[in-house]
Order: sequence, then C-alpha cells, then structure tokens
Amino acid sequence: MEYEIKYKPSYSMLVVKLEANEKVTAEAGAMTYMDPNIDVKTRMREKSILGTIGLKLMGGQSFFVNDYTAQQDPSEVAFVSAPVGDIETLAVKPSQGYIIQSSSYIASTQDVELDIKWQGFTKGLFGQGLFMIKVFGDGTLFINTFGAIDKHTLKPGQTLIVDNFHLVAFSDTCDYKVKKFGGLKSTLLGGEGLVTEIRGPGDVYIQTKNLREFVEWLWTLLGPKVRSRAR
Repeated sequence: MEYEIKYKPSYSMLVVKLEANEKVTAEAGAMTYMDPNIDVKTRMREKSILGTIGLKLMGGQSFFVNDYTAQQDPSEVAFVSAPVGDIETLAVKPSQGYIIQSSSYIASTQDVELDIKWQGFTKGLFGQGLFMIKVFGDGTLFINTFGAIDKHTLKPGQTLIVDNFHLVAFSDTCDYKVKKFGGLKSTLLGGEGLVTEIRGPGDVYIQTKNLREFVEWLWTLLGPKVRSRAR
C-alpha cells in the first residue's frame, strides 16, 4: 500500500493509495475525501465489549472505525486528525506492537489489530481516561499528536518519566507504571498530577503540546465572555 503524509508537521494529512481489494482502516470521522469506487463498512473498534461500553459512557474517542476497500485500482482516500499536529507511522510486527492513547489513532493497514486494555479508575494512564489501545499484528499504524512528535529509544533497563498528557505511545516491549508526580503539594499546586514511568527496551513517543493546558488557556479567554452573557 502506498501512502503520503502531506503538509507536515503542523497540518498533516494522510493520503492512501489503494490497489483493487486493498483495505485500510481509519478512525470514524477522520476521512477528508475519497474516490467513489471505495467501499466503506463501519464496525466497532474494540474486541472487548467492556472497552466499547466504557468508551461510550466516558465520552471518549469514537468506538467505531471504518474499513475502506478499493473496488478498482487505483483508488485514493485521505485522513486527518482533530488536533493541530503531526502524523507519524509506526511499523507493527508480530514481535513488537504498541500501546497508544485512544485519541492518537488515525488509521492502520489491514493486518493490524486493535484492542482495548482496561486501566481502572485509579491509574489515569495518558491523563485523559481509563483506556488505551493495544495494537498488534503485522503492518503499519498511523498516529497523530497535538504538536510535534518527540521519539525516545530506550535501552534495556533505561527509564523515562513522561507526563501523562504528553505521552502518545510506547512499544509493548516496555514495562510501565503510573504514579503521582512529587508529593501531594506538588500534585495539587505544581501543574502535574500523574506521570508514567516507562522502562525499556523500546520506543516512546511524546507530543510536544499539552491538550489540557491548551483548553485551560482557551477558557481564560472565553470564560469571562461566557459568564457575562449568562448573567
């Protein structure tokens, strides 16, 4: 399958060229345009019914994906992500998959499988939810970030501590644990709350911008206007 990522790094768009009967899977709502001879089928993204229900109840990322299959060749379809940021490709192999935050998924080739891994209410991995996606199989994964992508390759035993709102993905060969940042005072007043300690070997992908901080900054501009109109 041929593909091209246009307009990097801030306004990236993924353009996929499909041969006859070739398929690509993408997050529902990510498509920007496609040729009319592409067949589209919608299905649940998660293999786990618990993960599917949980995402819906918690208002998380769409729990549907679309399968785009070319009926004739060549056919073209393009995808974008919601945040202003970059698109990166990850090679998924039988010996190495990835764990990614649910909102970073854009698309994947047909031999890549997606599944949800339940994290529980206390772990807060990736800063925004109870869910992350387990990616495995053999093919190509396309992810997006808010801001640019910063990649770190960890050697066996090497450790990196990442703020949960900046963590995008890491290799499933890594060990990890989520913990508080500093003491209680640091957690309440220092701006950070939970961090993830990741131990190699494997790759870690970090986004340079923090979506939570952006939303809070935006609210400082919009909040007074909203409150004044509500009076």
